[in-house]
Parts: sequence; C-alpha cells; structure tokens
Amino acid sequence: MHEWEVPRPLRGEFMVSRVERTPFAAWWWTVDRLLLVALLALMLTGIILSLAASPPVAARLGLDPFYFVHRHVVYLMPALVVMLATSFLPRRYIRRLALVVFVVSLALVAATLAYGSEVKGARRWIAILGVNLQPSEFLKPAFVILVAWLFGETARRPEMPANTIALALLGFAITGLVLQPDFGQTMLVALVWGILFFLAGMRMIWVIGLGGAAVLGIAAAYFTIPHVTRRIQRFLDPGSGDTFNIDQALESFWRGGWFGRGPGEGTVKRILPESHTDFVFAVAAEEFGIVLCLLLVALFAFIVLRALRHAMHDEDPFARFAVAGLAILFGLQSAINMAVNLHLMPAKGMTLPFISYGGSSMISLAYGMGMLLALTRERPRAQLLASPGEPVPLASPA
Repeated sequence: MHEWEVPRPLRGEFMVSRVERTPFAAWWWTVDRLLLVALLALMLTGIILSLAASPPVAARLGLDPFYFVHRHVVYLMPALVVMLATSFLPRRYIRRLALVVFVVSLALVAATLAYGSEVKGARRWIAILGVNLQPSEFLKPAFVILVAWLFGETARRPEMPANTIALALLGFAITGLVLQPDFGQTMLVALVWGILFFLAGMRMIWVIGLGGAAVLGIAAAYFTIPHVTRRIQRFLDPGSGDTFNIDQALESFWRGGWFGRGPGEGTVKRILPESHTDFVFAVAAEEFGIVLCLLLVALFAFIVLRALRHAMHDEDPFARFAVAGLAILFGLQSAINMAVNLHLMPAKGMTLPFISYGGSSMISLAYGMGMLLALTRERPRAQLLASPGEPVPLASPA
C-alpha cells in the first residue's frame, strides 16, 4: 500500500501534534503526564473504596445503600474539571486566583464562627445556597501559594517585608482555625508554613522560636480544651477512655492480612461510624489487604517525590516554593490520615486525599493538585531566560 493510500486515522490526524498552537496542544506536551495519571488513579481508587466502605454507613442512617457512592461520584466530576482547568493557568494567574480564594475562604471561616452549624463542639461548616462547605479546606492550598510567592520575593526584593507579611498571613489563618476549633488543620497549615520558611533559609533563632511557640500552643490546647485533652490521653493511655474506633481500625489490619478478605467481605465497616471518611484506609486493609495499602502509600509517595523533584530543578523561586509546599501539604495530610488509622498519632479527623468521602475536601484537593500540575509544566527556554517583567516571545500557558 502506498503512503497516499493509508487511511486517515492511521496517519495520526487524531493525535495531538507538537506543532499545533492550540491551548490543549500546549498543555498536553508540557504537563507531567505521569503525575496526572497518578492523580487520576487515586480518584479511581477512591470510587472503588467508596463502594466498599460507604453502603453500611448509609444503611445505618436509613439512606439508599449507594447514597454516599453516588455523591462521591457527583463531587468527583466538578473536582476533575477544577483540577484540569486550573492546570491550564499561567503562573501569574495562579497567584491572583490564590489571593481571591484565600480572602474569600478566610471570610467564610470567620462567618462559620457566627453562622456555621455546630458538629461535635466545632463550627467548621457553613451552608451557602443549600450547599454545605468547609472553608478551611480551600484556605490551605491558597495559603501555600501566597506564602510561596512571599518567600520567593524575599530573595528577589530584599527591601520587601515578605517574611513579616507571611507571618501575618499565618496568624490570620491559624486564628480562624483555632477559634472553630480545628486543631488538625491548624497543625497542618503551621507545619507547611514552617517547612517553607526553613527552605527559604531562615536563621536558627527563628527555628528555636517557632518550635517553642508550637510546643506552647500544643500544651495550651492540652490544658484548656477538653476534647484535645481526651484525644491525647487516649492515645498515650488507651485505658483512659473510649478507643472503640481505633481498636476496630487496628483489628481490620489483622483480619485483612496481606491480601484481604475480599471485596464486600469486611465486617469492621459495619460498626465503624466513619468508615467512609476518616477510616477508609482501615476498610481497604480488611477487604483488599496490606498489599493494597502499600500500593496506596507508594502512589502517594510517588506524587509527592515527583513534585519535589520538579521543585528541585525549577529556577523560579516562587514555583520552587509553591510546588514544594503543595506537595508537602498533600503528603502530610495523607500521612496523618494513615497514621491515625494505625494508631501512630492521636485522632485528627482528616480525610485521605481523593479516597475519603467529602465534597469540600475533594474539590479543594483538586484545586491544589491543579496548581501543582500547572506549576510543574515544562516552560520554553525563551521563557526561562527572560528576566522578570520582560516580555516573553511565544510564551506557553505555563
């Protein structure tokens, strides 16, 4: 068969060409496709584990057995749109959008203190147009971007009080979270801020001062807030209180063994009240085994390490700090959830990214990972060599 006789589909018309100038072509050839596939794999795993963990919870509440599964998929669709749409954004628009999201989220965190619904002694949720939102979830990724920009500006413009502004942002963020109270998110935000501050080259006196402030904060929470006291005491001395959830979670790992009891054969999910959210990792262990848990850990680790690799090789200080901060935020949240399931730290009520049920958590994580994909996209050499503020010829959307 001659070349001119080859059917059109075999000539690559339906493939994305490198010479195309469309926004999608520019995105496709610059985005980290392995990172994208890993995130999509997490989302798919979340659907499978929602099918395994949520029906017993729905049955106990008198709902349709697949109520939470359907809602999980419904939340996943806008989350996927948010992640992909954000990954198209140029870096300057990422900063601008983060500022808007941070200001709106901070205002909503303040609004929850007055108008939010109280659940287990905390006000973390607010209803807007009939939709329940947890503003603190959206606060985190936007906060990371703004702090990364400030730390990046420190090296470029020493006269700018960037560190002072970054410290003020931290103060605003954790004040709202502590007043809710939400000590898990407070600890997460403070840790990420401290790590980025360390990466920005802070002096040892700051390390000692901030570490001492963190210890004093934890001690103050322990002695003044009853539910924090109970959680820490139960962790240190299981006989001092009710440890039913943790005991059942640990039991699920023993029952599941290496390869699990099989899909739908788990029993712990029938009695764990939060098996579809905080303890979905334990359900995965019982039904699919420790092997699947290790694969999940490897998938989370791959995303974090690949992002950190991008951060190491990026010459733009803002992108370097932002990518590192988003990766650390994602990795710490994953590690905290899994550590709680294994009784390696006190209960925090933190979701497992893209696996646990929760609309606010899923969409905010998609927003954060969309920014991560945008910031790790390859940039043309002309853009890398251009000085700050200089027009860049044929700049890509990255």
